[in-house]
Amino acid sequence: MIVGNIHNLQSWLPEELRQAIEHVKANVSETTEKGRHDIDGDRLFYLVSEDMTEPFEQRRAEYHARYLDIQIVLKGQEGMTFSTRPAGAPETDWLADKDIAFLPAGADEKTLILNEGDFVVFYPQEVHKPLCATGAPAQVRKVVVKLLMA
Repeated sequence: MIVGNIHNLQSWLPEELRQAIEHVKANVSETTEKGRHDIDGDRLFYLVSEDMTEPFEQRRAEYHARYLDIQIVLKGQEGMTFSTRPAGAPETDWLADKDIAFLPAGADEKTLILNEGDFVVFYPQEVHKPLCATGAPAQVRKVVVKLLMA
């Protein structure tokens, strides 16, 4: 897992991640349509979404097998939990078709608060729970970059 801000990219950030974030900075605005946008076909693409956050206990944890996530908050604030332990048995396993599996929660969850411009990188198998409310549920506009790792 890596955490940072798109306006202050650190020199140690892997080049491919830096390039993906720079692409988002140069190509995504408030008027960019929601949905999928390809950079390099199924190997590298991003999803623009606008969703409502929900209380932590109503959200499910997730992980992926093949794709790395770069989750970038464009507008709003989002709580995000993560677990430093391996994923347990999923309650919903769509890894083969959609590269996502869901768990009720990660083991020993820790919480991040992401504000506008903040990003977090989750590698395959890293459990995370996005779109958690940090107070009252609120709308968040975000980008999730998907990079094929396997």
